[in-house]
Amino acid sequence: MPSRQKTLYFLSSTLVTAISVGVLGYGLSTNWAIVTMDCARSDNNLFNGTAEVIYTFFNGTLTRDSCPSFGSRDNFEVFAMLAKIGGSSLALHSLVMSLLVLCFLFSAASILISLYNSISNPYETYMGPVGVYSSCLASTACLSVLVLIVFVLNVTFTNLAEETVRNFTQAIPVELKNKSAEMQLGYYLVIPYAVLSLLAVGVTYMYDHTAYTHRREQQKPTEDAPKEIMMY
Repeated sequence: MPSRQKTLYFLSSTLVTAISVGVLGYGLSTNWAIVTMDCARSDNNLFNGTAEVIYTFFNGTLTRDSCPSFGSRDNFEVFAMLAKIGGSSLALHSLVMSLLVLCFLFSAASILISLYNSISNPYETYMGPVGVYSSCLASTACLSVLVLIVFVLNVTFTNLAEETVRNFTQAIPVELKNKSAEMQLGYYLVIPYAVLSLLAVGVTYMYDHTAYTHRREQQKPTEDAPKEIMMY
């Protein structure tokens, strides 16, 4: 049976990882970005209208004021809109989605291994101290950082928002300029997910260090014993 200390360490790691998954899951359900632009009809170039696009990860809302209609509000599915837009916007958002799927898979794998370690004896690392378990948790932190970078690139440096607006104003062509993007709660919740994943790695290494120190202390009496005694 595992020691109480070992069980506590790995149950703590399981809890931290489970919390990180919950944080990321909640982040996917709330707003990730708000993009605003000045808007004008193509035939007059008078930029007296505005367009605001709010993105969650799966859905979005477009609000237009004099762009060209007054007080228009439309809801859309992000992936359906991306299928119409295509190009780099679709590729980047698909990449973000793939990275998030990997994050969830690696987190699930680390939870299963940590639960197993909480009831098993001895400690299973799978492929050494820096093995599958620690690699899964470290990978989730690295992948989540890539999610942050790729999502910002897609919202800021592609025509995702502009093409979203034009898909709803096809009858009356519009010109858009002065785009500004503001990241929202869902985006920033990826950061605590990464931090909690690293914290779970830290808990694992704390146990590994404690176990190693304990083994060394048990070996000291034998190492320090006189050679004459050791011969018998």
